[in-house]
Amino acid sequence: MLNMDFGKRVAIETNYLEWVASPRAGVWRKPLAREEAEQGHATSIVKYDPNSSFSAHDHPKGEEILVLDGVFSDETGDYPAGSYFRNPEGFRHAPFSQEGCVLFVKLHQFQADDAKKVCIDTQSAEWLPGNGNLKVLPLHEHKDESVALVQWPAGERFQTHIHRGGEEIYVISGEFIDESGRYPAGSWIRSPQLSQHNPYVEQDTLIFVKTGHLGT
Repeated sequence: MLNMDFGKRVAIETNYLEWVASPRAGVWRKPLAREEAEQGHATSIVKYDPNSSFSAHDHPKGEEILVLDGVFSDETGDYPAGSYFRNPEGFRHAPFSQEGCVLFVKLHQFQADDAKKVCIDTQSAEWLPGNGNLKVLPLHEHKDESVALVQWPAGERFQTHIHRGGEEIYVISGEFIDESGRYPAGSWIRSPQLSQHNPYVEQDTLIFVKTGHLGT
């Protein structure tokens, strides 16, 4: 098991991790949290080399993907950088990439009654005003769980807040900062239930944020 104690804070600069070969040639992973080697709960950065593919498979307890770079494809279409999708349990596909791609992937983490398939092109979707000068692009909500992209303009500060149900962040661009450290693009931070922080940025920053999914 890797980083499966959800009561502990985890912060990883994924750019410093080595790529680990998957069972399929040309598909690589940087594991961030993993229950078992090839099944169960997993959060990873995944890279497809050009003209690589993965065998057909389904997704017990779902699959959640944000395309970070390149174009990811399967039988349903081609998904360029900025695509966000959720494939619920029962969905089966054989993914591939002709030009190569890099993904942020979460497996086996859907709630039992969350069966909604989601596909959003975040490059063309409408952003909403958030607190202060933040801009927010909601991606998914189910019960207490919420997923969004958040744009932080340079110099923005957010009030100290408590993470009820925990918080998970992936820094897509810029640099995210709080009292515990500085997190450049490629950083993954998982904060446990009832933790708190006072975040801010010094440069324009874009983050993926998921809250409410790490306990009540």
